Amino acid sequence: MNDLERFSINQMTVKQLSLPELADACGALGVRNVGLWREPVQAYGVEAAAKLMRDAGLTVTTLCRGGFLTDIDPVPRAEALGDNHAAIDEAATLGTDTLVLVSGGLPAGSKDLHGARERIADALAVLAPYAAERGVRLAIEPLHPMYAADRCVVSTLAQALDLAERFPAHQVGVTVDTYHIWWDDQAPAQIARAGAQGRIHTFQLADWTTPLPEGVLNGRGQIGDGAIDMREWQGYVEAAGYTGPIEVELFNEELWARDGREVLAETARRFVEHTA
Repeated sequence: MNDLERFSINQMTVKQLSLPELADACGALGVRNVGLWREPVQAYGVEAAAKLMRDAGLTVTTLCRGGFLTDIDPVPRAEALGDNHAAIDEAATLGTDTLVLVSGGLPAGSKDLHGARERIADALAVLAPYAAERGVRLAIEPLHPMYAADRCVVSTLAQALDLAERFPAHQVGVTVDTYHIWWDDQAPAQIARAGAQGRIHTFQLADWTTPLPEGVLNGRGQIGDGAIDMREWQGYVEAAGYTGPIEVELFNEELWARDGREVLAETARRFVEHTA
């Protein structure tokens, strides 16, 4: 098997590349899989992006992102549901079966984590059947607890699975991202739990490097540069039955300041070096 057979480059890792540049660079390196983000896809045109990927022989492994489902007020809540319906439609047009969900943080003035999580479940009850009708699975991504207040009240795989298990596995599962769960000693057991139910919908790699940058959002390290044993986590998901693509998703200002083709080539090399 080609060393890059399962490698998927998430568009955010090389966001300095336009969609045509990304497609061309992947072709030059023999990369066959990409994870796309909604904003650049919308700017290019969803139908046009889908055709570009097909013509380049690229498989879209995921679309990021849906979610932000924790609003209390009816108007922004309705707007969020509408945006997620649109995200599902975009995923279907792009030919990916997985829409990654970042659930959303606490609404302004609220300190009720439990209530916020329940509102995610209420939204999933609306969105999951709609997605399933279009061949799209929803993949709840737990984010590191440092993001709980403003970005994602789902901080562990256990919390993500507690939500997902209210729905059929072909409708709702989880995203396993090393950056967000590597610290959690319960995560391996939760990966096994997810795998037993067929709920590992995508597996993503990013390393943990310190010091974190101001704002912490763009602190994902190039794989191999930080504290996370990528082979260990790959072993957990594969023991749980996952055999799908492995995405590398990096938010990193230093990488974005470099030539995107160079970063893609480096990331592909690191993937081969640090996965089994």
